[in-house]
Amino acid sequence: MAAPRKYSLELRERAVRMYRTTEPKPQIKKLAVDLGVHPEALRGWIRQAEADAGERDDRLTTDERAELVALRKTSQGLKKSSRGRQR
Repeated sequence: MAAPRKYSLELRERAVRMYRTTEPKPQIKKLAVDLGVHPEALRGWIRQAEADAGERDDRLTTDERAELVALRKTSQGLKKSSRGRQR
């Protein structure tokens, strides 16, 4: 089971929206302090939002990550069932 999220989805979305719509771009560290979140958490949310928007190609989008998780679960299930048949 995954650990509970420390920050709500609403806070994460608001923080990313504030960063993306503010001109000039605020410093991530300062914005994070203003919002009461860890700067690396905010940096990760921004990077993920950029990937989801097609602005980055160095990380998986949220949809791609969900698909990968589903494929891994399917693969695990297939491996387990094939081991059971070999006996």
